[in-house]
Amino acid sequence: MAADKPNEAAEAAGERIAKRIARAGLASRRDAEAMIEQGRVSVDGKTIKSPALNVTDANVIMVDGQRLPAAERTRLWRYHKPAGLIVSNRDPEGRQTIFDTLPPGMPRVMSVGRLDYNSEGLLLLTNDGALARKLELPTTGWTRRYRVRVHGSVPERALADMARGMTVDGVQYGPIKARLDRTQRSNAWLTLSLEEGKNREIRKVMEYIGVPVSRLIRTAYGPFALGALQPGDVAEVPAHSLEGAVDSEAAKERREGWAKPKPRVLAPHKKAQKNRRPQPDRGRK
Repeated sequence: MAADKPNEAAEAAGERIAKRIARAGLASRRDAEAMIEQGRVSVDGKTIKSPALNVTDANVIMVDGQRLPAAERTRLWRYHKPAGLIVSNRDPEGRQTIFDTLPPGMPRVMSVGRLDYNSEGLLLLTNDGALARKLELPTTGWTRRYRVRVHGSVPERALADMARGMTVDGVQYGPIKARLDRTQRSNAWLTLSLEEGKNREIRKVMEYIGVPVSRLIRTAYGPFALGALQPGDVAEVPAHSLEGAVDSEAAKERREGWAKPKPRVLAPHKKAQKNRRPQPDRGRK
């Protein structure tokens, strides 16, 4: 069997090698594909160079010379990210990352999306790279909600502009629903909701309308809320809640994939009746 082609048995019952690596919590699916192309993965003693390979539990998979761990069940955690931490495995500037501060005993996890250095609040963590990729895609359509403190007075017209979507420095941002909650001297608190979070989107949009952000807290990501978690706290999402959220998203994809209903076909005699022009009522002479 060629090392970079799926065999018949694996094709019949198996999964793509990159997905298998992601389910083991070693890397995201995209990163796993890069590792394969770099020649860091072998299957049954042969180095592979293409992710177009299906594997089963019978295959011996090695990554960087180490046996790939058994695939764990998919798990998800809510994490209250404090301000002043990087959401990355490592930082070139040597700043502390969220992974440096997670509680002892946590398995290897990856984040679903990111929060920037100065932002805080809810960050989802998972041991399944494929799930992380799925949940952070804009097509998932999950609403991200934030509490935002800005410096200055927020123009009402600007809130309406945000709801329609805005272009800032050549970048098109989707609709942002904004509600002014209260003002405190020279500051204001708002609640913002959006379905697609581009890099530093809220900060750039608020800066553009003249009210720079001084504090940004994510309070919810789709059906998952920050709740009473304190900065640095981690809480695992119950399996039934995770399954319900994923099943709901799968059902949504199925609904959106349904074919449009076919046009109604009329029987010949009904078509003739429909096309028959009404005769004018001439009345009796």
